[in-house]
Amino acid sequence: MDVITTAGLYPAAAESAVEVIERKGSGHPDTLADGMAEAISRAYSAYCLDRFGAILHHNTDKLALLGGAADVAFGHGEMTAPIQVLVNGRITTALGEESIPVQDIVTTAARELLGAALPMLDTDRWVQVRPRLTQASSPGAVSAGANADREASRQRWFAPRSLDDLAERHRLFSNDTSAGVGYAPLGIGEQLAGGIETHLSSESFRAEHPYFGTDIKLMVVRTGTSVRLTACVPQIARHTPDLDTYVDRRALARELITQTAARIAPGMDVEVFVNTRDQDQRPELYLTATGSSIESGDEGVVGRGNRSNGLISMLRPWSAEGVSGKNPVYHVGKLYNLAATEAARRLHEETGLECAVALVSQSGRDLADPWQAVVQTSGPTPFLAADARRVLTAVMEDLGSLREQLLAGKLATA
Repeated sequence: MDVITTAGLYPAAAESAVEVIERKGSGHPDTLADGMAEAISRAYSAYCLDRFGAILHHNTDKLALLGGAADVAFGHGEMTAPIQVLVNGRITTALGEESIPVQDIVTTAARELLGAALPMLDTDRWVQVRPRLTQASSPGAVSAGANADREASRQRWFAPRSLDDLAERHRLFSNDTSAGVGYAPLGIGEQLAGGIETHLSSESFRAEHPYFGTDIKLMVVRTGTSVRLTACVPQIARHTPDLDTYVDRRALARELITQTAARIAPGMDVEVFVNTRDQDQRPELYLTATGSSIESGDEGVVGRGNRSNGLISMLRPWSAEGVSGKNPVYHVGKLYNLAATEAARRLHEETGLECAVALVSQSGRDLADPWQAVVQTSGPTPFLAADARRVLTAVMEDLGSLREQLLAGKLATA
């Protein structure tokens, strides 16, 4: 691993900094797509581990949601056309002669994810799951020649005869040439965006305020101690009997967000705007049957929403990789983003400096040995390369811990 250290990172976490951050909530179509892709990967991995003792090859990171339709009025909201789940990707359907119930695994995981995020949605009736999963060989497979039937041949990538055909069991290597990026600590604006949405989507908040939906979106702009925050907060039609109630609850949402912001970032001057597109007299409002725009033709696609740290920070380094649904065993598009964030966190704890880390893979190289690693800090001098290498090596040697957290659903990917 070549390690490059540089100084001069923009101090985004400083009180004098400028931040622009978006956060898509748990019911946003893109967040639903990310969550579903990851839920399917976890469920499939759990089945394989339980049945075979190893995770077979799969990637569900090309998943997309096609929105349904709903009839919405004050006091009334019902679905009229189903949400469609397009589970695109490649997945192993059998180990040798033993078939895997892929359709059942995919359908159950998809419906459970949507049901948890959108409790008003009848997932059995209004969710159609359409797996489009292939078992094509890995790119580069050659069907003839002396090495065509080697135990690690790409011809057997998604059609293993036994666990011995899983190449990563012989040597764990990077599946792609890519890069993962992470940074620490979070800035004040980032803390506000993540903390407010997490609170508004929490079970306790939803129990106290069942008339708010989860397709919440926040946009935060911070300049020094001045914060301007725009929030889109849906209301559930069945729990909203008239326009006056809607208007009152919109004002309540603004008050609750302001209070939450004061707890997260005391001393900040926070101005909150809610549902700025509303036109009360038409009326055109953010009124929904399920609490999400996925009910009304909107679409969700893996990788279009929050980055792996749960935020879209416009002035920070970030990777365009769609992390959710990628194989947790060896896919650098997933593991390197999470590892870079963990490395940045450890470096920040050691130095007190703001740190950004980029881990660059090289296809075929040992997974725990990135081709290049770049560490940038906010201090006047670069972090010592030897110390950076020590921390990075420790993180890469502990990829198993990241994998365990992923499989247990304890580590978010969007």
